[in-house]
Amino acid sequence: MKVGYARVSTKDQEGSLEGQRAALETEGCERVFEDRLSGARADRPGLREAMDYARTDDVLVVARLDRLGRSLPDALRTVQELTERGIGLKALDVELDTSTAAGRLMLNMLLVLADWERDLLRERTREGVARARAAGKRPGPRPKLSDEQISAVRAAVAGGETVSAVARSFGVSRQTIYKALDGAGSAA
Repeated sequence: MKVGYARVSTKDQEGSLEGQRAALETEGCERVFEDRLSGARADRPGLREAMDYARTDDVLVVARLDRLGRSLPDALRTVQELTERGIGLKALDVELDTSTAAGRLMLNMLLVLADWERDLLRERTREGVARARAAGKRPGPRPKLSDEQISAVRAAVAGGETVSAVARSFGVSRQTIYKALDGAGSAA
């Protein structure tokens, strides 16, 4: 029996989820399990349900190999568990079928390349942040309050207004007001 698994990282990717589901049903999956959360999370209930549902000689089918996880160790753990239980893996995007020796070799190569690509992305991100800091820029989200607003926040709270009331009047969270009061300056 073929068991399908589909995953999207965010709720606004419903179109992608529908496309994955359609591909899995076309492939002949009798049941399709789904997750709507990041692959970086270790707890993926839909994947766990799919793996619990599958039996020896079944095949877990994914529309794209990267749906199994975002890290090489995580994906390899999933593949290892499937292998130990006698469950095959089929990834439609790369025409991968682990029931063959060539398919298992291809899977390992693809997972190593995907991990390498993620490492490169992290490295480029760190380099970009370092360049921005060297140029005097502050990477990250823009401050929610200007220096003048922080002064006004401090004055309002010192004058007796509640943090909640000040937060509502500035359209920010209470946490942002607390940061401003703690002296985080324009970083609040």
